Amino acid sequence: MAYDLGALEAALAAVVGDEPRLMAELRGVFFESASSYLAALRSAESRDDWRAAAERMKGLAASFGARKLMDAAAGAMNGSPSAVSLRRIERAVSALSD
Repeated sequence: MAYDLGALEAALAAVVGDEPRLMAELRGVFFESASSYLAALRSAESRDDWRAAAERMKGLAASFGARKLMDAAAGAMNGSPSAVSLRRIERAVSALSD
């Protein structure tokens, strides 16, 4: 994916159209999964744990067309666990809720 759909709602609308209940459900699933993967990143005890959580976050981001989050997670996958990478991912998730 070489594009950034912007806000999560725009990505969801492109997939489900004008279905508010379905959009709300998918939005909830996205943020529930993102929260789980953030928790896994925060508690990663090894580089392998960190990489696995970052890879799951990248997959989630790709599924929803969230390019900035996908890029942040890819950067984390290729590096060592760091507070800088974690903050970048947190900011990307937060930006999707705006």
